Amino acid sequence: MSITELQNAIETHFAAGPAAVGDPAAISAFIALRSALENGEIRSASPDPASPTGWRVNAWVKQGILLGFRLGVLEALPSGGLSFVDKHTYPVQQFEPARGIRVVPGGSSVRAGAYVAKGVVCMPPMYINTGAYVDEGTMVDSHALVGSCAQIGKRVHLSAAAQIGGVLEPVNAGPVVIEDDVLVGGNCGVYEGTIVRKGAVLAAGTILTRGTPVFNLVSGEVLRATEEMPLIVPENAVVVPGSRAVTKGNGQEWGLSLYAAVIVKYRDDKTSLSTTLEDLLR
Repeated sequence: MSITELQNAIETHFAAGPAAVGDPAAISAFIALRSALENGEIRSASPDPASPTGWRVNAWVKQGILLGFRLGVLEALPSGGLSFVDKHTYPVQQFEPARGIRVVPGGSSVRAGAYVAKGVVCMPPMYINTGAYVDEGTMVDSHALVGSCAQIGKRVHLSAAAQIGGVLEPVNAGPVVIEDDVLVGGNCGVYEGTIVRKGAVLAAGTILTRGTPVFNLVSGEVLRATEEMPLIVPENAVVVPGSRAVTKGNGQEWGLSLYAAVIVKYRDDKTSLSTTLEDLLR
């Protein structure tokens, strides 16, 4: 089945609603979609230089992922002695050495329908949800989450407890995108379709959402999402968690401050040298 044929089939079965449940053709189309996702042949969002964000959402792929949940029935899943019950359409992926992916023992799992490229390192416990795309040489560290449909580039380090949110619905909404060579520090959270451009560094504890303003000390501007555009962190930006004073009302009287994300510099040779240890761990 070609990609165009697969798209047509997914859109047809998704539009059928509950009538698709139990239809062998719908199951067949979903299994083909799941396989294509796991092989990296299709993505829920793809690089697109013509798009204002540099990314194009493939809504039909998201429809296919949702179709899999609709078609699935609960069953016990084989799990090496542990007990799991989930939709039969989304079993835990099984890995072989030939795939070239390090999945270290200790409670990690990758859900069916996620693409994990050769050279990725998965440190326990971590979780990669369906529809996610994790490219070559990336490290998903302990307690890290890659949400459904999140797009993770090459040589990214998702440090311990980093949370990369998933945006499965609405199907036309952009997922979280972490581009190549980004360092996401421990306990960071990136949510609601935020795009982090290549080479950026998010210091430990940085939180980015659609409503988070990013104060750029270098350029003197404040970066915000708009109705048309997500929050976008510039290429090579170094972002740290900071605070800004409340300037009126009780907040001013009480001396309160609110969380703020702050760009303090742009990545240079010194910043890059501080991350070379990652290469020794891969």
